[in-house]
Amino acid sequence: MVKYRAILTAVLAVVMVFLLSLGNGAEAKRVAKPLSYTSEQISQIQEYGSELSALRDRMPELADLIQKQDWVFVRNFIHGPLGELRAKMLYAAQNLLGDDQKQARAVAKAVFDNLVAIDQAAQNRDYKLAIRNYAETIRDFDNFLNLLPKE
Repeated sequence: MVKYRAILTAVLAVVMVFLLSLGNGAEAKRVAKPLSYTSEQISQIQEYGSELSALRDRMPELADLIQKQDWVFVRNFIHGPLGELRAKMLYAAQNLLGDDQKQARAVAKAVFDNLVAIDQAAQNRDYKLAIRNYAETIRDFDNFLNLLPKE
């Protein structure tokens, strides 16, 4: 009788584990994606958005340095005031919803790649490459800012 009780307990434990695993797996797959922003997300995005807008307002300084072909200060500006730009863009993108988040990450990468190209152009003293990548940086930066919700 003791053997049957031990076997019955083991079988019941296995069946219970099996049933619990089926129930949790189905619910885990049905995680609903949020359809709108919470007020906390909006405030966080707006905070990053204002910091990014301030950096965007400083971009003409970079254009002026490129126009003057002051390559040392071009590189200093990219690594100095614009040094945290990518991180701030990625932090803002993390708070966006679904497709906007994917698009924002891609645009942030494009902005960073353009800044790297400007840095390389400054190192090689290539005015044409620097000014072309500057224009692309501005376009991509503005696209990123347009992805951020206003309210």
